[in-house]
Amino acid sequence: MLTGLLHAHSGLRYLILLAGAIALVYALFAVVTRRPYSRFLRASGAAFAGLIHLQVLLGFVLIVSGRFYPSLIGHIFMMLFAAVVAQLPLSVMRRRAPEDRTALPHLVSIVIALGLIWGGILAIGRGLLDSALF
Repeated sequence: MLTGLLHAHSGLRYLILLAGAIALVYALFAVVTRRPYSRFLRASGAAFAGLIHLQVLLGFVLIVSGRFYPSLIGHIFMMLFAAVVAQLPLSVMRRRAPEDRTALPHLVSIVIALGLIWGGILAIGRGLLDSALF
């Protein structure tokens, strides 16, 4: 079972990167063309954040089950920060009036979250698109 969780945790990053790329491209398009805040922008950001949250949950299960080694500490913190950063614009925009919502916070948070994800993957000695497991 742990091997299956490890494969799921490792493979889920490709979905996260795909969702992040889609959200990034749309947010950039919305900022450049000055489009109004849309459902697709919110949905793409929510999909990206939700997949990161699922990844954090799978990672937590792996750590609790005994798959821990010291170089994971940097990985863990960077991924937790990425999850927080990806969630921030969703929470902030929900509280703003509809006419005050923009795509710029989504764009900034997606770029920062993807950078943190990349750094978190590098922290355990893997490349962004490596398929190697522990």
